[in-house]
Amino acid sequence: MNIPPKISFFIKLLKGQGSVLCYFFAFTILLMTVFFCYKKTFAPGPLKSSFTLVIPKGTRTLQIVHLLAEKKIIDSPNFFHLLCRLNHKPLKAGEYTFYPWISAWEVLKILNEGRVVVHKFRVPEGLSSFEIVTKLNMTPSLSGYIIDIPPEGTLFPSTYFFQYGEDRHTLLNRMEKAMQETLKVLWEGRIPNLPLKSPEEALILASIVEKETGQKDERRRIASVFLNRLRKGMPLQADPTVIYGLTYGRKLLNRSLLRGDLKQESSHNTYLLLSLPPTPICNPGKASLEAVLHPLETKELFFVSNGTGGHHFSHTYAKHAKHHADLRKLRKTFARPQD
Repeated sequence: MNIPPKISFFIKLLKGQGSVLCYFFAFTILLMTVFFCYKKTFAPGPLKSSFTLVIPKGTRTLQIVHLLAEKKIIDSPNFFHLLCRLNHKPLKAGEYTFYPWISAWEVLKILNEGRVVVHKFRVPEGLSSFEIVTKLNMTPSLSGYIIDIPPEGTLFPSTYFFQYGEDRHTLLNRMEKAMQETLKVLWEGRIPNLPLKSPEEALILASIVEKETGQKDERRRIASVFLNRLRKGMPLQADPTVIYGLTYGRKLLNRSLLRGDLKQESSHNTYLLLSLPPTPICNPGKASLEAVLHPLETKELFFVSNGTGGHHFSHTYAKHAKHHADLRKLRKTFARPQD
C-alpha cells in the first residue's frame, strides 16, 4: 500500500516525538530517584533527642539496621540496609551516641568509623588500692570483676579513658604500667645524696607526703622534713601511717587519733619505727613523687598543722612545741561557745 508522502512524513514525526517522550520520562524518573535517594541519605532523620545505643559484638548488619529503626534513629530500614550494602564497609560494634535529627549518611559514617563513646575513669591522688578497686568494680560500662587487690602504691593516679565493655583488669594493668614507668623516670632524675636506697623507698615516702598535705606548695618542704629525720635516724612520726596501721586503707577511721593509737604496735606505725614502713600507705601522685626526689633544702625536723589547712615548720623541738601550743589555743577558741 502506497502511503502519500505527506502522511508518511507525519507518521515519522510522531515516531520521533515518541522517542523523545520516552527519553524525557526516563530522565524524569531517574531524576526523581536520585532526588529521593539524596533526600533519604542526607536529610535530617527522625531522632528527636540524643540517644545512646549499645551494639553488642557479633550483631549482624540486618540486626543493627532493625535496631536503629526500632529506636527511631533511622526512618527507612530497607533503604539504610541498601546503603550499607552499597557502601561495602562493616558496621562496628560498640556504644554510640546519636544526636537529634542525624541523617542516615552520618549514622552510617559513625558506625563505619567506630566513633564510639569514650568514658573517663579518674583516680585521685592518695587513694588506697582497695579504694581504687572498689571504685573500679562499681563503675558501669566495664566488664569483668576484680577480686585480688594489687599491692599498695602500684596504681598511678590519673584520668583513664575506656570504651564500653572494656575489661576492668585491662584498666588496672594500665594503672600499674603507668606507675612503673613514672617511678622509673623520676627515680633516674633524682637529686644525689638522698637517704633512699631504691625507687620502692621513694614510693613509700611519697605516699606519706601525699597523705600529710593537700597543699601543692608544701609537698617539697614536708618531704625535706622526713628526709632530714631519716638522715638522723629519727622516727618519722607521721599520723597517716598510724591511721593506715589501723585501717589498712579499707575504711575511714572516722575519729581523731588518740594517744593510745600512737603507742599501738603495727607494721606501719612510724612513731615506733626508726625507718620507713614496709609498704606505701596509699597510691601517691606524680607531684608527691617529685617532691620526695627533689625536696627543698632545709634543716627542718618538725611540722604541725596551722589550723587553716597548712603547716608550721621548725628545726628545733622548742619551736615545734610552741607551734603545738598555738594550735591548741586556736582550737579552744573555735570550740568556745559564742555569746
